[in-house]
Amino acid sequence: MQPILSIRNLRVAVEGKEILRGVDLVIPLGEVHAIMGPNGSGKSTLAAVLAGREGYEIMEGEILYDGRNLLEMEPEERARAGLFLAFQYPVEIPGVTMATFLRTALNEIRKAQGLEPLDPIEFLTLARDRMEWVGIDPGFLQRGVNEGFSGGEKKRNEIFQLLLLEPRLAILDETDSGLDIDALKLVASGVNRMRSPQRAFVVITHYQRLLNYIIPDVVHVLYDGRIVRSGGKELALELEERGYDWLRTEGEELVLPTIDEP
Repeated sequence: MQPILSIRNLRVAVEGKEILRGVDLVIPLGEVHAIMGPNGSGKSTLAAVLAGREGYEIMEGEILYDGRNLLEMEPEERARAGLFLAFQYPVEIPGVTMATFLRTALNEIRKAQGLEPLDPIEFLTLARDRMEWVGIDPGFLQRGVNEGFSGGEKKRNEIFQLLLLEPRLAILDETDSGLDIDALKLVASGVNRMRSPQRAFVVITHYQRLLNYIIPDVVHVLYDGRIVRSGGKELALELEERGYDWLRTEGEELVLPTIDEP
């Protein structure tokens, strides 16, 4: 089966400084891949490049999303094609209600899929059902997008959007940042309900604790702009115990992942 995401030798610079220094990564459908690494390793840069944010210079490499050249797709094309990014710091959009924002986004995706748009009643029925899954008050639909939301509410809101939009590839950029244990469990339960053979997840995190609740199929370590180790969930436990410095100071050769040729 063709992977949903294939990254080869990706090198990216920001303001002239190289941040990603040859990233190779393959994500098959049906799997959850965790990317861990210290501050400054390039995790959020990778997420931003996948989402199509401006300000990132692609120096070399390719990214294929479902067989298409992702780097040639505009951000809205990526969203319509089923790519979803949950931001580390979700933005506010004053004056635009959650209901308007999400119904527009959902109907754009449905249009791209050749489906009929949902009318307001159909949308509200679906939205309220999904909001129950993550404990969000239906009244949030009438508020501005993330306007006045607490940090935890913003994160829950993004998982609600994930449940509603049902993307093919979801990238969670440090969704666990700032969450207490109850909110963390609620967010993880929403993600776990969405796991399926038709969908893949990339979970970007500093800490192993999120992976107690979202069990990854594969853990990758992004260090100094490269993926230097890949393994099972036990790798996250090792990182929790030993930190990241041993990857540089232990003196052993770093084990780089290989990518099979098609």
